[in-house]
Amino acid sequence: MFDNWHQVTIAIVLAPLIGSIIAGLFGSAIGRKAAHRVTILGVAIALSLSLALFNHIIFKDGESFNQSVYTWLVSDGVRFEVGFLIDQLTVMMMVVVTFVSLMVHIYTIGYMSHDEENWPEGSRAGTNSYQRFFSYISLFTFSMLMLVMSNNFMQLFFGWEAVGLVSYLLIGFWSVRESAVYANLKAFLVNRVGDFGFLLGIAAVLMYFNSLDYATVFENVELHKDLTIEIWPGEQWNLITVICILLFVGAMGKSAQVPLHIWLPDSMEGPTPISALIHAATMVTAGIFMVARMSPVYELSEVALSFIMVIGAITALFMGFLGLVQNDIKRVVAYSTLSQLGYMTVALGASAYSAAIFHLMTHAFFKALLFLAAGSVIIAMHHKQDMRDMGGLRKYMPITWITSLIGSLALIGAPGFAGFFSKDTIIEAVGDSHLPGSDFAYVAVLIGVFVTALYSFRMYFLVFHGKERMDEHTRSHLRETPWVVTLPLILLAIPSVVIGWLFVDTMAFGNFFGHAIYISEAHPAMAELSEAFHGPFTMVLHGLMTAPFWLALSGVATAYLLYMKWTHVPRLLLKWFRPLHTLLIEKYYFDQIFAGLFGGGSRLLGTGLWKGGDVMVIDGVMVNGSAKSVAWLSTVLRKIQTGMLFHYAFAMILGLLGLFALFVVQW
Repeated sequence: MFDNWHQVTIAIVLAPLIGSIIAGLFGSAIGRKAAHRVTILGVAIALSLSLALFNHIIFKDGESFNQSVYTWLVSDGVRFEVGFLIDQLTVMMMVVVTFVSLMVHIYTIGYMSHDEENWPEGSRAGTNSYQRFFSYISLFTFSMLMLVMSNNFMQLFFGWEAVGLVSYLLIGFWSVRESAVYANLKAFLVNRVGDFGFLLGIAAVLMYFNSLDYATVFENVELHKDLTIEIWPGEQWNLITVICILLFVGAMGKSAQVPLHIWLPDSMEGPTPISALIHAATMVTAGIFMVARMSPVYELSEVALSFIMVIGAITALFMGFLGLVQNDIKRVVAYSTLSQLGYMTVALGASAYSAAIFHLMTHAFFKALLFLAAGSVIIAMHHKQDMRDMGGLRKYMPITWITSLIGSLALIGAPGFAGFFSKDTIIEAVGDSHLPGSDFAYVAVLIGVFVTALYSFRMYFLVFHGKERMDEHTRSHLRETPWVVTLPLILLAIPSVVIGWLFVDTMAFGNFFGHAIYISEAHPAMAELSEAFHGPFTMVLHGLMTAPFWLALSGVATAYLLYMKWTHVPRLLLKWFRPLHTLLIEKYYFDQIFAGLFGGGSRLLGTGLWKGGDVMVIDGVMVNGSAKSVAWLSTVLRKIQTGMLFHYAFAMILGLLGLFALFVVQW
C-alpha cells in the first residue's frame, strides 16, 4: 500500500498535531464545527495510517523498522534524536490510542455542545472553550503517539511530559471551579514526584551506557548486569536494579500505583471525555507500556520485578475496596481503573508482559466504554453524578443501558467477554510465578475479582435498575442521548465483546510481539501457560470451573442481593462497620498524610527559611545589621569630630606616639 513507511510514521504524529494547532490558534475564526471537524479528521487520518501499519507488521509479517527522523543535538558523542521504532508492540498501541481517541472526539461533540453553561456569564475563560477543548484532546493524542512510537529515551521523556502537561490543562479545563484547579495542580505535582525518579533512571542509563537509543541500551545491557554502584558509602547496589526501580517510579506516577495514585480519582473534575481519554488507553497506560518496552532490562533484575509485582497487587486490591463506598458514578469507574492498572502491573512483575499489554488493550475498550456511558448518564441526569439520585434508567436509556452492561461484564471478566481472556491470563501467570511476593500477589488479585464484580454491579444496579430516585423534573426530561454520544458507545462495545476471541491466542500466548518483548528463560510462567492453552473456546469452558469465575459470580450475586433485594442491609453494614467505612471514605488517609508530611513539611521548611534565613540572617544581619553597624560607627566617629583644635592636636600626638611605639618594637 505504501512504499515509504518513513513518511507514513511522520504523517501519523503530525495529523493530530496540525488539527490541534488549527483548532487552538484559529478556533475563534473557524468556529465550532470546523474545529471539531479538523481535529476529528486529524485523528481519523492517524487511525487509518496506524491500521495500515498494523496490517503491514502483523498480518503481512512486515519487518519492524527503527529510524531516526531528526537529530536535535550531538554532545560528547551522544546523539539526542527524534526517531520512531515501529514494531508489533508499537502498532498495537498506536491503533488502540487512535481508535479510543477518535471515539472520544466524536463523543465530545455531544457532551460539550452546551459547554457555555459551565462558565460564568461573560467569563473570558469560557470564550471559545469548545474549540480549545478539541485542541487539547488532539494535542493529547499527538503526545501519546510520540511516546509510544519513540525509539529513544529523550523522545520517550518528551512524550511522557507532554501527556502530563496536556492532562493538567484538561483536568483543570473548567478553571472557574476551585475543585478543578485543585485537582489539576494535584495531578501535576504528584506526577512530578514520579517523573523525578524517571529522569534519574534515564540519567543513569545515559551515564553508564553513553546512549539514549533503545537498541544500543538493549544490546549492551548484558554487559552491565553484574555492575554495582555506590549510592551511599559502603552500600553496593546493582546498577540494573537501580535503573529499573527509578524508571518504575515514573511509571508509578503516570500509571497511578500506590502511593502515587492519589491524583487520579480527583482528575474526575475534568469533563467526562478526558476521563475516558486519560483513564482508558492513553496516559495511565504509559507506565505499563514503558515497562513492557524495557523488558530486556527488567528481566535482569528479579528484585525490581518483585517490587513491581507487590506494588501492583496492593493497588489492585486496596484501590478496589475504595470503589465499594463511592457514590459518584465517575469515581467508581476511576477506582476500577486504579484496580485494573494494578492487575497490569502485577503481570509485568510476573514477567507476563504479553498478558499485561493484552489487558491494556482490552481494558482500553471497555473502560472507555464505561466512562463514556457514565457521561451519557450524566448528560441525561442534567449533570448530576450521585448514583443515589438515579435508578431505573434502563427503560429511558436502552442503548446506554446495554452498552454499560457489556462494559461491566467485560470489566469483571465474565467468560467470553474481552476482560475475561486478559484478566484470567494474568491471574494464572501470577499463580505460576515463583518470584518473592508472588503468593501475596496471587491472593490479592483473586480477592480483587470479587471486589471488582461487587462495585461494578453495585453501580450498574443503582443506576439502571431498582426504584427511580431522581426528582420529578429530571424524570420528565429523561431520554436517550444523541447519536454522537451513543455511536461511540456501540463502537466501543463491539471490541469489548470480540477482541479477546480474536487475539488471545496470538497476543497473550503466541508470538504476536516477536522480538519487541523479551522474557528470560528464568521466568517461564507464560511459556508454561502457552503450552496448556488450547484455544479461546476451551479457555472459556475451563474458566467456568476456576476460582475467578465463581468469585466474580459471587460478587454479582452479592451486589444484586444488597442493592435490589435487601436494600436495608447496606445501611446496617455502614452502622456496624463505620470505622472501616470512614477509613475507605478517607481513602486510607493518603491525602492527609501527604498534606501533613510533604505539604506541612514544606510549609515548615518555608517558615524556617523565612524567619531564620530571610528575617534573621539576610534582613537582620546582612541588610539591617550592616546599616546598624554603619550607624553605630558613625555615632562613635561623630563624637570625635568636636570642632576644637586642641582635641585634634592631642589626637595627632597620640597617633605619633603609637607609630613610634610600633617602630621601636619592630626594631
